[in-house]
Amino acid sequence: MSTDSSKIKGIDDLQAIKERVLKETSLRNDGYRTCITVHMGTCGIAAGARDVMAAIMDELEKSDRTDIRVTTSGCIGICVQEPVMTIEVLDGESALYGKLDDESARLAFREHALDGKVVTQLVIGKGREQITG
Repeated sequence: MSTDSSKIKGIDDLQAIKERVLKETSLRNDGYRTCITVHMGTCGIAAGARDVMAAIMDELEKSDRTDIRVTTSGCIGICVQEPVMTIEVLDGESALYGKLDDESARLAFREHALDGKVVTQLVIGKGREQITG
């Protein structure tokens, strides 16, 4: 990448930025075992992402776990699947869940974040924020 980091000159620069960000946010580096990202773009909020976030925060508080990070992001471009949430588990599967509501978000939290079991009927993508099919 060029010395002037404000100028992206091509796909190689973008790939380098992606790799750096993934390394910096890796669960191995931050002390957390699980990361839950509730995607809260305008479309997600309109579809109920705030209710999903409230449910996740309630479940986290009830769990007394300190190794789960909950964060937000903006739109990931799949508005028809909103609200969506990504769950990443250290040394486990990551999944993108879609068309969530309060109860399905709680189920994904309990099964995937706490027990490491992907809730396949709610999955719209595998890996880190990558939609399948």
